[in-house]
Amino acid sequence: MSCSETAEFLRAHPGCIRIDIAEAKGSTPRERGAWMLVGPDGTLNTIGGGRLEFMAIERARAMLRDAVGAERMEVPLGPEIGQCCGGRIALELRRVDEALAAETLAAAEAAERARPHVYLFGAGHVGTALARALALMPLRVILADTRAEELAKAPPGAETRHVALPETLVRDAPPGSAFVILTHDHALDFLIASAALARGDAAYVGMIGSKTKRATFRSWYRKEGGSDADAERLICPIGSAESRDKRPAVIAALAAAEIVAALEGFTRRESGQ
Repeated sequence: MSCSETAEFLRAHPGCIRIDIAEAKGSTPRERGAWMLVGPDGTLNTIGGGRLEFMAIERARAMLRDAVGAERMEVPLGPEIGQCCGGRIALELRRVDEALAAETLAAAEAAERARPHVYLFGAGHVGTALARALALMPLRVILADTRAEELAKAPPGAETRHVALPETLVRDAPPGSAFVILTHDHALDFLIASAALARGDAAYVGMIGSKTKRATFRSWYRKEGGSDADAERLICPIGSAESRDKRPAVIAALAAAEIVAALEGFTRRESGQ
């Protein structure tokens, strides 16, 4: 959900209802602070789906019909609605006025700014498939290549960078970024991987290839002064070393799951969880 989608929904549904998870105890489908918007004929975002969300949407639309300004729902998930997670949730439902609309937009903007950056170097078949898979997630996806004609094929939702020296993007990336290296040139792959590993604060550094390519990189990296400890942080091949399916969409699906898990793990470590 982007900031522009939020703004568009608020424009299309003035006076809609915002539902917030005010409390979440035990096992729950979403965390405290999750929110969604409900209009007469549409919704945006989610508080977890299932019976809980269905009930909340029904209540929100009843508020719209009856011109109610605010309500609170206390829901024990197991005993009352049969959701097996079994925790307890408190929901706040509020009609969106000008102040709450501004607060909602600010929250969407803050969430968008906080999205982890994923840099994909190489806009070939796998790079484009991976950009398409990651663009569906709450990430900032940057697809970089030295070839403008390949970048022209980038899927919606991915930013593009036409760069002569892709490794410069690595140096300017924020901490906790993911770097995925899929260029058409092994020498360039190695330079980008070396720059990403040198940062020391990347959530993920992955390179398309094989176990043989990984060994070749390790030998080259050592000669260039890199440490074995840093080389160990390189994921190569990306996705799954056990999969023999080389179709771009399959590699992209496996790699996307791997990248998202690495980003979540980095966030947890940084926050001390």
